[in-house]
Amino acid sequence: TDAEVSTRKKTFAEVQTERLDQAERTVLIKCPSKLNEKKLLQYLSSHGNVKSHFFFENHGISALIEFSEKSSIASLQDAVGIPSASDHHVVPFKSRLFTFTLKNPVSQRVEETPLHLSPQCHIPVKDLIEKLCLADSISSQMYIVLNEFQLTEENIKLRFLACSLVRDFACAYFPDSMVKPFGSSVNTFGKLGSDVDMFLDFCDTGKHATKMKKGPFEMEYQLKRLPSERLATQRILSVIGDCLDNFGPGCSNVQKILNARCPLVKFSHQPTGFQCDLSASNSIAMRSSELLYIYGCLDSRVRALVFTVRCWARVHGLTNSAPGTWITNFSLTMMVMFFLQRRSPPIIPTLDQLKELADEKDKHIIGGYDCSFVSDLRKIKPTKNTETLDVLLCEFFEYFGNFDFRRNSINLRKGKEVNKPESSPLYIWNPFEQDLNISKNVNQPQLEKFVAMARESAWILQKEDKTQQMINKEPWGLAALLIPFGKSSSSKMKNRMKGLGSETIRSLLDSLKLNNANSQQKAVGK
Repeated sequence: TDAEVSTRKKTFAEVQTERLDQAERTVLIKCPSKLNEKKLLQYLSSHGNVKSHFFFENHGISALIEFSEKSSIASLQDAVGIPSASDHHVVPFKSRLFTFTLKNPVSQRVEETPLHLSPQCHIPVKDLIEKLCLADSISSQMYIVLNEFQLTEENIKLRFLACSLVRDFACAYFPDSMVKPFGSSVNTFGKLGSDVDMFLDFCDTGKHATKMKKGPFEMEYQLKRLPSERLATQRILSVIGDCLDNFGPGCSNVQKILNARCPLVKFSHQPTGFQCDLSASNSIAMRSSELLYIYGCLDSRVRALVFTVRCWARVHGLTNSAPGTWITNFSLTMMVMFFLQRRSPPIIPTLDQLKELADEKDKHIIGGYDCSFVSDLRKIKPTKNTETLDVLLCEFFEYFGNFDFRRNSINLRKGKEVNKPESSPLYIWNPFEQDLNISKNVNQPQLEKFVAMARESAWILQKEDKTQQMINKEPWGLAALLIPFGKSSSSKMKNRMKGLGSETIRSLLDSLKLNNANSQQKAVGK
C-alpha cells in the first residue's frame, strides 16, 4: 500500500523520534472483564482526544490508549485515586499505569460485540506448518512466515511504551535523559515475543557545548567525578535498577548484572508482558540497529529471507534463546546480509558503499571507530536483481553448505570473503568495531551442524516434487524444512557429510537425535 511505502521511506531517526513522542502521550489501562469499549472511550475522551487505542490479553484485558496531547494524561491522572492501603502498603508513585473497575457492574449491560484483541505472540510452529502447506509457492510460504512472526504496529507501540515508563524513573534523577529501544525492537527484524533491549541516553551533552560559546564566562556544572566511565555507568544503572525494584509498578525479577562487558539491568515488565534489558548509552549498537533497518527497508526479500532462515535454525536447534556455543540470531542475520551482498547483481550494498553515499550529517566516529553510512534511503539505488525467494532460499543453503569456513571469514564492509584473522570456527567481522568477531562464541560442532543442516535443506529443496507432495497432502517446500530431520535421514546425511571432520560427525548425529525431541518442544514454546 502507499501508506506502507511512505512509512518505509522515513529515516531511522525520524521513525524513532516519532515513536518516542507517541509513547510519551500513551497510558496503559487494566480493564474490567465485562467492558463496553464505547463507554471506556467516551469517558477517556472527556480528558482529551484519543488518537489511537487497542486491547490485548495480559492476565486479563489491557488497553493501550494514545492521546493526541500529552496534557490529557495529566488531566486523567488528576481524576485517578491512589488505592487505599488497607490490605498492603503502597508506594505512592503516580505512573501511567491504571486499573479501571466498574462501579456498579450489574447495571451496566455487557456489550454484544466482543473486543478485538491484538495478538502479542506468534502462532506455534505446528500451526505455521499447516498454513504453509496451503500456499502456492515457496515465496508465498516465506511471506507467511514473515507476516506471522514480525512485530505488529501494536507490539511496537507497547515496546516504546515500556521504554517510556522506565524513562519516567530515570528522569527523576536525570531530567534530560531518554530511554530508547535498540536491536530487534527497532531494526525491522524483531520477532513477536522477543525481549526489549533498551538503553539510557544522556543526549544533551553535545547541544550544551555550542551554547557555552556565548557570553564572557566559561560555565559548567559541578558534577560528581568518578575514576572511569564504566564506574559511572555501573552506579547509575545500580540506582535505577533499585528504583524499578522498589517503586516500579509491575517491575519484577530485577537483576543487576553490573560486571558484564556491557553492564545491564534485567527485569520483567508485567504490565506490557516484556522481558527487558536496560544498559547505558550504546551508540555503536544503535548504529547496527540503523544499518539493519536500512537493509530491511531496501527490498522486501531481505526480511522474508531472514525470518525464514531464523525460523528454520530455531526448529533444528541451531539457535537457542539461552546463551551458549550456538549461532546467535544476530550472526545468522549478518550471514543472510552477506549472502545477499554476494548475489549477482547484489541485492543489498556493502557497508563501504553505504559509507561512500554518506554526507556531513551522516558522519559518526564512535570511540575511534568510523560508523558513518548514509541515512537517507532515497540516495540508495534499488537493486536490478530479480531472483525469486524460492531461488534465494535454496541458494542460501547451497552457499553456506559449501562455504570454506576453515579459511574464510564474512566481512559485510567489503561484501567479500576474506582470510580469517584468527582461528575461531566461524568468523563474522563486527561491521563497526573491526577488531571484533560477532560469532566468537560458536564452536566447531555447532558450525558443522549448521553446515550439515544447510546441505540437507538444499538437497530437500532440489529433489522435491511439489505437485506430488501436494497431492499426497505431504508438507512441501519450506514446510518440509521446518519438520526436524529425524532418524530416518541420519543415514542419508552420512553420505552428504563427506568432507566434514569425522570426529565431530558422531557428536553431530547424537545432537541431531537429541534435537529431534527437543527442538519440537522449543519451537512450539518460543
